[in-house]
Amino acid sequence: MSRLQIHVEGIGLWSPALADFGALQAQLDGAPPVAATARPPAASLPANERRRAPESVLLAVEIAGQAVAMSGHAASDLPCVFGSSFGDQLISDYMCATLASAPAELSPTRFHNSVHNAPAGYWTIAIGCHATSSAISAGAATVGAGLLEAATLSMTEQRPVLLVCSDIAGTGPVGEMSGTRSSFGFALVLSPMRTPRTLVSLDIELTPHARHDLRPAPAVGAWYESNPIAASAWPLMQNLAKGEGACTLAAAETLALRVALETAV
Repeated sequence: MSRLQIHVEGIGLWSPALADFGALQAQLDGAPPVAATARPPAASLPANERRRAPESVLLAVEIAGQAVAMSGHAASDLPCVFGSSFGDQLISDYMCATLASAPAELSPTRFHNSVHNAPAGYWTIAIGCHATSSAISAGAATVGAGLLEAATLSMTEQRPVLLVCSDIAGTGPVGEMSGTRSSFGFALVLSPMRTPRTLVSLDIELTPHARHDLRPAPAVGAWYESNPIAASAWPLMQNLAKGEGACTLAAAETLALRVALETAV
């Protein structure tokens, strides 16, 4: 199957400058956006978990909660796919520095939070979800790979699926390598069928040869270029905000997704 249609029922978004998807719509309409809080609120987590959770977890949980709340589904019923280009860069940088200088001082708690599926674990435990969950990473193709994984899962199991893609700002040598200078994340609740909850439908077609989409584009100073998830998702997010348009997302070195929007009626 090289073509499928999936339906969006909820959208979540957070960055230091944008509190949610409505703030992005306001920005694109020329209105002042709603300013975000200093840290993602992540209200789905219990208070004690919020205090100890790293920023990567707070960001993923915040956008997941926004998307699920907009969809009207019970969070505990949704299989989920979590994607991140680089995982928790702050913890990765800390662990590399500690292992190089004083390996015996490595924090077990921070090591526990370094694994790529930590956000998925925090989310599923907090909301009592026993459905399947997965965590993927595909570098600059993470958004396309995540969308393909979540859409295929939704169609195969004929049930709504939560997709969460996020990256936090890096630091030290790890941050220099990734070029991630700010945090950003977005989430979608996808359904295999059109329902009264449908916001917009996505016609997805697999196309070959995505290499050009994985090469860094010349920087123009736009805010979304400071984060790999934001940079790759930006065309899709603009189209979702407008309710129309088409774009191409890299899903692998030699695979891309052509995503065309169809407004719900």
